[in-house]
Amino acid sequence: MIPIYEKKTRIKILVAVLALLIGAATIIYTNWLVQRVSEREQQQIQLYAKAQEYIINAESESSTFVVNEIVNANATIPVILSSDGQDIIAAKNVPLPLHVAEADSVALLQHELLLMKQQHPPIVVRFGAGQVNYIFYRDSQLLRQLRTYPLVQLVVIGCLGVIAYFAFSSSRRAEQNRVWVGLAKETAHQLGTPLSSLVGWQNYLRDSDRFKDEPIVEELGKDIRRLEIITERFSNIGSVPVLRDENLYQTTRNAIEYLQSRVSKKVIFKIESDLPMDTPARINVPLFDWVVENICKNAVDAMDGRGSITLHLRRVRTRRSWYRRGDPPRQVAIDITDTGKGIPKNKLESVFMPGFTTKRRGWGLGLALAKRIIENYHEGRLFVKWSEMGRGTTFRVVLNQ
Repeated sequence: MIPIYEKKTRIKILVAVLALLIGAATIIYTNWLVQRVSEREQQQIQLYAKAQEYIINAESESSTFVVNEIVNANATIPVILSSDGQDIIAAKNVPLPLHVAEADSVALLQHELLLMKQQHPPIVVRFGAGQVNYIFYRDSQLLRQLRTYPLVQLVVIGCLGVIAYFAFSSSRRAEQNRVWVGLAKETAHQLGTPLSSLVGWQNYLRDSDRFKDEPIVEELGKDIRRLEIITERFSNIGSVPVLRDENLYQTTRNAIEYLQSRVSKKVIFKIESDLPMDTPARINVPLFDWVVENICKNAVDAMDGRGSITLHLRRVRTRRSWYRRGDPPRQVAIDITDTGKGIPKNKLESVFMPGFTTKRRGWGLGLALAKRIIENYHEGRLFVKWSEMGRGTTFRVVLNQ
């Protein structure tokens, strides 16, 4: 299998070079073709001028052949016959609107004459005793289209290049997502075997007279339950999670209780609520716990293990632009505020990008995963509501009811 994603930069450069080569070749060939057509039209107009000169000077009816075969044969090149470059004697193949007034017609022909003067030098038609007329002309519609054709083709090539770039990027993201989903499900599967063994050992210790009243047995049970929750989280990645009406306050409290006992004792957790204690929200509990855990762990790191984390529950006004179908639902929010270092303003959007981290050891996936869980699976929002350097940060999680 060709590792195209490992060589994505080279492939993009190759595609760009090919597009440039095709565009350059198109421009060169079209310019050559335009030059040939232009020379041919110039020869045709010179012949047309000779024919006009012959008709004016001819004294026989033989000019009928010249009129029919040469003069009338020009049906594409706009031509104006003038006595002095100002007065117009005749015009041919100059498009004029139907039913136009004579004064307007003269103005249009004068404008056309000006364009012809700018494009090609006139051809002199001699007759009589040193008298002259002038034939002015400009490129035919076909030649003008040929001149713009390379630009059109370059635009088309550019559009195809942009489409190819986004298709390549989307394909790469889709493949990465499939890899992560497969890895998550395989991890959940692999955790199942040692978990079953740990449950068995816990039951053995619980039934043993030696460890019957030991607190370590219950702590082991808590860790086993934690591993079961983690396994359930990984198994839910890539699947459509089931959302249920859960008590928001109790679910939030449960989410931080396990974490609170496993971080520095110098970190104080507080939960405040402006909502009734039985307020429900549409939640998948294992995934929601994961979101709260990731945000709080980042907060602990930002505070260097010393400070406070406040979770404030409140109702928010729904923005219709964030809801795609029908009337917007009622929404509630959890504001998670820490007293850490804060986030620079130019990094507020980057914190949710996969791989972004300020820690020496870290994957930079916590907040990216949390945002995906809230916005893709819960149809809510996760964003930085407030941050100030040296004072702290507030993340807001918005959920539907």
